[in-house]
Formats: sequence, C-alpha cells, structure tokens
Amino acid sequence: MMRFTYYGHSCFAVEIKGKKILFDPFITPNGLAKDIDVNQVAADYIFLSHGHEDHIADCVNIASGTGAKVVCSFEIHIWLNSQGITNTHPMNTGGKWAFDFGTVKCVVAQHSSGLPDGSYGGNPMGFVFTTEEGNFYYSGDTALTLDMQLVPQYASLHFAVLPIGDNFTMGIDDAIQAARFIQCNRVIGVHYDTFGFIKIDHEKAREAFSDQAMKLHLLQPGETLDI
Repeated sequence: MMRFTYYGHSCFAVEIKGKKILFDPFITPNGLAKDIDVNQVAADYIFLSHGHEDHIADCVNIASGTGAKVVCSFEIHIWLNSQGITNTHPMNTGGKWAFDFGTVKCVVAQHSSGLPDGSYGGNPMGFVFTTEEGNFYYSGDTALTLDMQLVPQYASLHFAVLPIGDNFTMGIDDAIQAARFIQCNRVIGVHYDTFGFIKIDHEKAREAFSDQAMKLHLLQPGETLDI
C-alpha cells in the first residue's frame, strides 16, 4: 500500500519505502490549490513528465528547498542545471533505472513539451513504477495511444494516474480506453478543472468509469488516499 497525496492539476506525491516522490509541481499558480503552502511540500524526488509551465512551475523552488533529485528528460535536465538545480537524473523514452525505492520505466506520451522560456523540453514521457509496495503508471499529459498496450508487459498495475480533462489531453472516454489498454481498473484522475478548457462533470465522469466496472478517484487538492 502506498500513500497518495493530491496537490491539484497534475501535481501529486506518492510515498514509497519512506521516500516522498513528487510529480509535476504546479501549485503556486493554481487557484484551486491556494490553501496548500508550497514551502511545506516535502520531496525526496521530483518527476517531471514534460516541460510545460503547468507541470514545472514550482520545480526550481521545491528542488532548491528540499534538495530533491529531479528526474526528467535530458533537455529539462540541462535547463534545470542552468537554473542552479544540479541534483538531476536525465532519462528518455524507453529507458529504465533502478532507484532506491524501485524501478522506473519511461514510456511514450503523445503531447508537446516546450519549457516556460520557449526552449525545447525534449520528449514528453510517462512513467511506470515497479516497487515492493505496489506498481503504478503515470501517463503524463497524453493522447490515447496504442503504445499504452505495452505497459502491462512492464508491470501489473495497482493503480494508474491519467489525465481526464480533454481539450489538451485525453478526456473521459479515451481515459477509459487507456485503462483497458493498461489493464488497470483503478484510476486517479488528474489534469481537470484547473482551467476553463478542462472543466468536467465529476458525477458523469465517475459514472462513466463505473459503467465499465472501473473506479475513478477524483481528489481535492490536499487530499490523501491510501492505495
């Protein structure tokens, strides 16, 4: 069992073997996360799926304050080094690495990845985590892609974290199909409600997953789930 904490948008943390692993930190600019003090967010690792501001805005601040190791594309690694963040681990699509909490495989995400200053952010990525406390997949921002059918070859998943807001990423229907591809019936939804373009009907979303014998978790910013 792992402890999952949602910080709004696509920012969340998972605690594995005592390590706090933060993903795509976007808290300060997010009005829905106004009650979260970014300076109190703990992290031993920060994983970045891509370089867009709504996934990286608080990375330099949190990494500076916590000393967390940032895992990201090679291009974002170079960009962070130029920002004074040198505790980084570059990866790219198809690669895997054994960390002290478990193994992470980088997988395809179909999206874009410009950095806040307009420079190139490298390939967007998803991550498959294989650990002694459970396995999960975070797709990052992505369209539905047939490559997701490879994920079950890497790990039998306990849960998946998928974007559901549509417009910029998958919507509800495509996220359900993604859950079929990855053979995982327990999904935590992210990348919804933050902006007008990605607002969803929560009840309809939950019902759509339930109709397919799947469970969709929609958490409030600051909410924690043992999963």
